[in-house]
Amino acid sequence: MRHDLDHHEGQRVSRRRLIAGIGSVGLAGLLAACGRDGGTVTTSTGETVSPQATASTSTDLTALFGEANTCTLTASTTQGPYYFDADKIRSDIREDREGTRLRVAIRVQDSEQCGPLANAVVEIWHCDAEGLYSGAEAQSSGAGGAQGGGAPGGGTPPTGAPGGTPPTGAPGGTPPSGGPAGGTPPSGAPGGGAAPGGGSEGSAADLTPTDDKRYLRGAQVTNSDGIVEFTTIWPGWYRGRTTHIHAMVHVDNNRVLTTQMMFDEALNTKVYAAAPYSAHTGRDTFNDNDTIYADTMLMKVVEDGDGYLGVLNFSVDADQDGT
Repeated sequence: MRHDLDHHEGQRVSRRRLIAGIGSVGLAGLLAACGRDGGTVTTSTGETVSPQATASTSTDLTALFGEANTCTLTASTTQGPYYFDADKIRSDIREDREGTRLRVAIRVQDSEQCGPLANAVVEIWHCDAEGLYSGAEAQSSGAGGAQGGGAPGGGTPPTGAPGGTPPTGAPGGTPPSGGPAGGTPPSGAPGGGAAPGGGSEGSAADLTPTDDKRYLRGAQVTNSDGIVEFTTIWPGWYRGRTTHIHAMVHVDNNRVLTTQMMFDEALNTKVYAAAPYSAHTGRDTFNDNDTIYADTMLMKVVEDGDGYLGVLNFSVDADQDGT
């Protein structure tokens, strides 16, 4: 399936994108403006503006979302060791990172009503083609606490659809809530402060960035259909984890979902055969031996011009009552 789209995705109107020329607003201000009563925010230049929602949903997305999971409550997972408020309210998160173009569309639904959840804030972040995370390049390269331990396991990628069973040790339950204050990220991040290593991503506190890079991080606000869109690159990999994208959903200043999105291994193999991914060798973890992977995290992916389009439904417990 081929989808026509504007390849200048970074210029499309989004709820997290403000009117050009009047400055920017951080995540904390955006969350405040995206409460159920709506509102305005003050930008870095002192102007008062109202954030605009992601553009209306296109027909191609509507059809694909019908094939991408259901309103069953989406499983929560660890946020991993590299989450922080990047203050990047944007749809195109690529910056200077090279890789296969990937258009990501996420539909957020209320798990109780099985209907779209508008005005939710969705963040995504992931590593680049070399396995590096912005804001944590030293740590994710192994210089400041290696990602994943041990030598590659020598496994071969599956030739068909990914198998495996849902993880047995992934954190469950609803993430604790909290509200932003003074420009800091919302409180209530998973605790434990586990350092990366050993090939897993245990519960971790929000990261204090160790460099000024912010590539492959961004946030958007759901439209009336509950949908956000991002333009990024196909994520790379690092030892101990399968290919994935992290996501976090905020509703009324609360973190209501922290989860991950993953990809069919046949597509991973195809993408990784080309530059710049082909220079990064020794992949040891795939969907069928990843400790977090679950079939419900698998994105519905189709060809999209010179890249791919991946969609997934997130069903969240918006009022955090456990249902």
